[in-house]
Amino acid sequence: MAGAVLLLTTACSGGEKEGGVTVGEKADANAPQVTIDPGNGNTKARPEAGVVVTAAGGTLEQVTVTLKGRPVDGAMAADKKSWRSRTLRPGSKYQVTAVAKSPQGKSATVNAQFATLKAAKTLGIADVTPNKNEKVGVGMPIQVTFTRAVADKKAVERALEVKSTKPATGAWYWVNDTTVIFRTKNGEYWQPNQRVEFRAKLAGVKAGGGTYGVSDFGRAFRIGDSHIVDISTKTKKAVVRKNGKKVRSWPISAGRGGRVVNGVDTYLTTSGIHLTMGKENPAIMTSEWMGVDPKDKKNGGYREVIPFAVRISNSGEYIHSMASTTWAQGRQNVSHGCVNSPPKDAEWFYNWSYRGDVVNITGTSRKLEPLNGWGYRQMSWSRWVKGSALDRTVTTG
Repeated sequence: MAGAVLLLTTACSGGEKEGGVTVGEKADANAPQVTIDPGNGNTKARPEAGVVVTAAGGTLEQVTVTLKGRPVDGAMAADKKSWRSRTLRPGSKYQVTAVAKSPQGKSATVNAQFATLKAAKTLGIADVTPNKNEKVGVGMPIQVTFTRAVADKKAVERALEVKSTKPATGAWYWVNDTTVIFRTKNGEYWQPNQRVEFRAKLAGVKAGGGTYGVSDFGRAFRIGDSHIVDISTKTKKAVVRKNGKKVRSWPISAGRGGRVVNGVDTYLTTSGIHLTMGKENPAIMTSEWMGVDPKDKKNGGYREVIPFAVRISNSGEYIHSMASTTWAQGRQNVSHGCVNSPPKDAEWFYNWSYRGDVVNITGTSRKLEPLNGWGYRQMSWSRWVKGSALDRTVTTG
């Protein structure tokens, strides 16, 4: 049904309805004309189109759109000739009230009701990292996983918002059809000690043929102190800084190298910007990841129970306690790729660190891949931005 065009004088009522057009009992040439789209009585309005209210012969004074008595967000044009809502929830009934006034002081109040079409398939959010109200490190990405593949990534990305107390520049990157990740610009991290809010205004967003978001999603978390860890596999030393000041250092033993598979030395620690991903106490580490039975000692099989382990990649790298290699720490690299640390220092780091802390490892020829764990900063900024469906950066202030 087309939009309803209404010509009303102040406080008129009881007008006739003809094909969605309401005409007041005493039409006045000096009264403004108001159009509401979707029109009154429409039962299959497109959720993605929202509500558009326009005024001719005057300006809009007020527009209210409600769903079950709750107002719907919208924006008035600078010239007050039109008002547009956000996307609408599928399969829902809406009420609209608009007030306009002409230059001669004549006013019109218009009401309309309509319903949006139902979604054949729905899109929601299956998971978001970080957790609600979690305190995280300055390198923390926002990782969003949807309940189904997203066909129209541009429409969905437009519905995603990131706001922070202290401004930052970042961008979204689609890893695949169901996962999108936000991180700050290369060379920049979140400023410490602030609040960050993620919001997905998905209700009414058309994500593909017959697929709509049916509800919004919100998640707030906090950035803690700046924790930066620099580890050199050459000097075999870890140096930790909090808000730019050195707070601790200790000797380490990194990957010894010597096991090459498909041109990659899997026993080397990866160099690059890692992020802490989680904690395990203890972590069970075995040789199964490289296809070797833990009982096969001749071929390097092992199974170890490791206390105070902080994961930094998906390829099995941790910063962890290792009492049996304290003789090598600071002197020789002897691990299978992890960063072996003295027990007291590993325990301290385990208790002190947040998820999303920055761990910068240097000194090896094996580079951390951008999609190995949270190694996203290994990707150039220009390439990361190209991974946005909208090919744009985002300012979070």
